Amino acid sequence: MLAVLYDIHANLLALDAVLADAEAAGADRHLLGGDYAGLGPWPLETLARLRELPQADWIRGNWERWLGSPSEAVDVPFVQSALGWAIDAVGEEDIARLSQLPETLSRDGTLYSHASPISDMRSFMPEPADDEEELMGGASERRLVFGHTHVQFRRQGESGVDLVNPGSVGLPFDGDVRAAYALVADDGELELRRVEYDQERTAAAIRERMPGFGEDLAARIDTASPPA
Repeated sequence: MLAVLYDIHANLLALDAVLADAEAAGADRHLLGGDYAGLGPWPLETLARLRELPQADWIRGNWERWLGSPSEAVDVPFVQSALGWAIDAVGEEDIARLSQLPETLSRDGTLYSHASPISDMRSFMPEPADDEEELMGGASERRLVFGHTHVQFRRQGESGVDLVNPGSVGLPFDGDVRAAYALVADDGELELRRVEYDQERTAAAIRERMPGFGEDLAARIDTASPPA
């Protein structure tokens, strides 16, 4: 069984809760969908925990790209402050390794990407949009798995393609503070799951370790929603 984890965002407590839940459900493999060490209080600990996994495939998210190329990050004060903090915390060796991860992975009829097959920033939404065919990028797989928006959902897309966002492990934005991920059985059956963890402790760690922008980030943990 495969555990699919996206948008962990250096939230070690959420990650540990998800890994424990997945192991109890029988998961023995992991697909890691990007955004590992940015926007959270435990970047090094999170990377170390992920590297302990015996069978894990990694792809790159926008935060891995930004760590390697800071000039490409969006020009938003909150993002710039958080990125600077993460760069200092992670270090050059890990940044080089993360920024060189592949953008997509195709396996067993499923294409995994961070936001969509054509972008690590533009993604599918819970409701269909006019650019959906473009976002698919001509993919031939019958299931597309993606994250980035931190909103867990599953629906049918163009030409009957199965569109799946497993949600965010470390920073949900769908109003549910529980960590989100997905399980895929060996026969391809997919289950979206939520796991409780101590989000209050995570928010407190953010406020303690990440002064300035940390209050904004902690509020997102508290409410499971992006800024208004």
